[in-house]
Amino acid sequence: MAPAAGGRFFPPVTAYDAAAGARRTVAADLDGTLLVSSSAFPYYFLVALEAGSYLRALALLLAAPWLLVLYVGVSEAAAIGLLVFITFAGLRVRDVEAVARGVLPRHYAAGVRADTWAVFRGCAERRVVVTASPAVMVGEFVREFLGAEVAGTELETFASGKRFTGRIEAVLVGEKKREVVEKLFAGGDMPDVGLGDRESDHDFMAICKEAYMVPKNKRARRATADELLSRAIFHDGRLVRRPDPANALFALAYLPVGFAVALLRVFLNLPVPARFVRHTYRLTGIRLAVRGTPPPPPRPGSPGSLLVCNHRTALDPIIVSIALGRPVTCVTYSVSRLSTAISPIPAVALSRDRAADAARIAALLEEGDVVVCPEGTTCREPYLLRFSALFAELTERIVPVAVEAKQGTYYGSTARGWKFLDPYFFYMNPRPGYEVTFLPALRPEETCVAGGRSAVEVANHVQRVIAKELGFHCTTLTRKDKYMKLAGNDGRVAADKPKAN
Repeated sequence: MAPAAGGRFFPPVTAYDAAAGARRTVAADLDGTLLVSSSAFPYYFLVALEAGSYLRALALLLAAPWLLVLYVGVSEAAAIGLLVFITFAGLRVRDVEAVARGVLPRHYAAGVRADTWAVFRGCAERRVVVTASPAVMVGEFVREFLGAEVAGTELETFASGKRFTGRIEAVLVGEKKREVVEKLFAGGDMPDVGLGDRESDHDFMAICKEAYMVPKNKRARRATADELLSRAIFHDGRLVRRPDPANALFALAYLPVGFAVALLRVFLNLPVPARFVRHTYRLTGIRLAVRGTPPPPPRPGSPGSLLVCNHRTALDPIIVSIALGRPVTCVTYSVSRLSTAISPIPAVALSRDRAADAARIAALLEEGDVVVCPEGTTCREPYLLRFSALFAELTERIVPVAVEAKQGTYYGSTARGWKFLDPYFFYMNPRPGYEVTFLPALRPEETCVAGGRSAVEVANHVQRVIAKELGFHCTTLTRKDKYMKLAGNDGRVAADKPKAN
């Protein structure tokens, strides 16, 4: 039993009996209650880093010990107020909203506590999350993944509402949480269930019809992606791991070292012939696993193979070339000058004119092998986006290639920020890796040219065999869907839709 304010006791959440009767409404805290971890620091750090700068993130990290002392020894509200000020002061509202939409939900979703979520989800009529964290920070995740309303700390703005001042009128702790719950449920019954994990939750829990304390347990089972109401298919941000203080410290401290290592890896391997790069990769700490049987080089006078691969980072075509041990040509919709300068293989930009692009690729195939990533954009989760059917009509020599990138600290892909740095961030990882699997070439009867299949059928077939090899799910989501999602212009993303082109 857990002692509460005023001599009351709240039973642990394990005492909740779903069969005892229907509960329609619920109010719950977030950190430590619906989430396994009681610390919100990693999410503030992500906002400081992704919406601010590395210097702001460093300042927040250096202040962390003092914030902890203030939290424990003085006041929870004072510590949160200072944490908010360091994180948000001067940031643009739209940048914070983009981080809350594209970066934070994946990290939040990975830490949802299964037992508390089962209780919370069972109250299907109305769910409310009442939290000391800023509403702008948690709102997207709470609404999309938990299907709940958000009652969070509100931040002041200036410059006609375009930037945050870093100040707040009141932090939602203690009596403030009770007041906001009473306001939300005014004119009706108070919540059927209240869930919390600390003393500052007792005030709002006491007005709920029944309430339960969530004991601290860092090993508590986490809800799977299937158990939540949505999936983090599209997300952004540079950090792979949740930036707990130790991970955050490593990510920042290793950054200058990692950049130097990335420059070494890029420019040391750049002049090396493709057939030897696998060995120099090993010497510089890059792991490359090649599976399957690579297609043989084209014979003189014969067209090359069209190597169709899924898209994990901008380096995919280069890695495929290294795995083959010979140069190939890459076709893409955008080629920056810097990317061209550091690329050991030719990169040809397409025009988005279907007829012109088809003629261009056909001409390139007459000169040798061509690599194409028909998803059109990277996807970090184990999903394949809808493949473009353009490539399917060009040749009967189609070779599916399954690629998977191994990144432990930094992502080598981004939707916001400086995309020309993507390859460097991949190489900045202490032990980056790639797995390349050459799948059997399509049989003539499986192609458009020799088998009379439609381009859609061929594209879907290639997508399915690559997905099966990688253990990924196919979706009908496209490049446009990704950028609309990260820009906040679409509704909930649904996974595992039927495949169609």
